[in-house]
Amino acid sequence: MIDSISDEELDALMQALKNRYGLDFTNYEKKSLKRSIVRLMMKHRMSSMLELWAKILKDKEFFEKGIDDLLVNLTELFRNPDAWIVIRDSILDYYKAKSRLNVWHAGCSTGEEVYTMAIVLEEKGMLHKTKALATDLSSIALKKAKAGDYSLIIVEQYLKPFLAFYPNRKLADFFNFKESHATIKPSYQSHVTFERHNLVHDAMSTKHDIIFCRNVMIYFDEKLKLQVLELFYESLNDDGFLVIGYYDIMPDSGKALFEVYDVKTRIYKKRKIKKQNR
Repeated sequence: MIDSISDEELDALMQALKNRYGLDFTNYEKKSLKRSIVRLMMKHRMSSMLELWAKILKDKEFFEKGIDDLLVNLTELFRNPDAWIVIRDSILDYYKAKSRLNVWHAGCSTGEEVYTMAIVLEEKGMLHKTKALATDLSSIALKKAKAGDYSLIIVEQYLKPFLAFYPNRKLADFFNFKESHATIKPSYQSHVTFERHNLVHDAMSTKHDIIFCRNVMIYFDEKLKLQVLELFYESLNDDGFLVIGYYDIMPDSGKALFEVYDVKTRIYKKRKIKKQNR
């Protein structure tokens, strides 16, 4: 079905979305967008792009709900544990003496990464001095992230293996349990501000020590990747860290801005770029 969507149809739909809702998907990777569109059409049993086009442009509520399918909001608690171990045992040590730690979770989706970091920060005795900004394009995903409420099955599946690194802790230390759901405790939420933010064209006014943007740039073309990386560069304090996803690839153009800190876990450090004398 993906082959039935032409580049021309895709470009026309993306332009219509930009005009109607002010959201620019122009430089998103086309194959990924087509897969997302097909997934959205199949979910709502639509047989043509024309049907989807009409529904999206006429029904704002449908679009706001469907944007999650377009953005592929997939995240997990303690996703890729080895990355969190490097953050815990190496990265955070750079900030022990600092009075304030600022963290930006860009493309935070439904918040699992935000609360994973909160748990790691608490274990390092640094949660009390941390301010976190969690942003996403999807208002629905942000609402879920702010609620911090997850399926008990998912919590147990992803958090229990990681507790092997914290033998003296248990799930009840982090979550309040209901019949089939677990809600993150307020102590892991109070340091977080949730905001809607579009990486493609929204500026960032604050500076951060660590930026997470994991498995978001895989949906961007090379031009947009560099644009976003330039935003991260300007939004990081000197010697700040950028954590990208296992499936993200740092483009060659981005290597002028960031140097590898840990290649296995896709952690980068902001370069000091020497200004040329005029």
